[in-house]
Amino acid sequence: MNVRLTQEQKIKVLNSEDVYRVMQQVLLRENKIRRNQEHFWVVGLDNKNKILFIELISLGAVNRVQVAPPEIFRMAIYKLAVQMILVHNHPSGELTPSEGDKDVTDKMIKAGQMLNIEVIDHLIISEKEYFSMADKDIIEELKNSHNYVLMDREKALLVSMKIDAARESAQREIAKKLLGEGIDLNIIVKTTGLSKKEIAALKEE
Repeated sequence: MNVRLTQEQKIKVLNSEDVYRVMQQVLLRENKIRRNQEHFWVVGLDNKNKILFIELISLGAVNRVQVAPPEIFRMAIYKLAVQMILVHNHPSGELTPSEGDKDVTDKMIKAGQMLNIEVIDHLIISEKEYFSMADKDIIEELKNSHNYVLMDREKALLVSMKIDAARESAQREIAKKLLGEGIDLNIIVKTTGLSKKEIAALKEE
């Protein structure tokens, strides 16, 4: 689920505290019951470290949430993010990363290396505090580890997603150019394969 951002939240990220300030606001929007469940979000950044999107990937039990590389990277691929920050909350307030947290991070770092989308941090947050794996050098350690290798099925799916995103990006660029030249909407639909609704949205970009 894409998280709606205010203009003030579409900031340039300089450090982990910048990310936490935004994610703390996102967490506190939830009601008390939802805050007692683990959430897993992805924050995508452009090449200027500006937040492109925040997506809620999974909502789990009190102390457990399941995520997989295709789910994590789908939005990043389609939004052309170049960096990514993983964020999840610990409702207990205990922010020390578990071995499971590190394993998930390792897995996403390796997937990101294949896609040229760098995972630069993983924040564990509560309503009042946070823990940054980058600040504690855990991210750097995991980048150099050999604990996780992507399965062929995962690799194939990620590559397929990247190809689809590249194709869609090309279609959108062609549609924008044709729009700029005043070409009839029906011709643009036929040429690009995009829907009228998708083309209309391009006018607002």
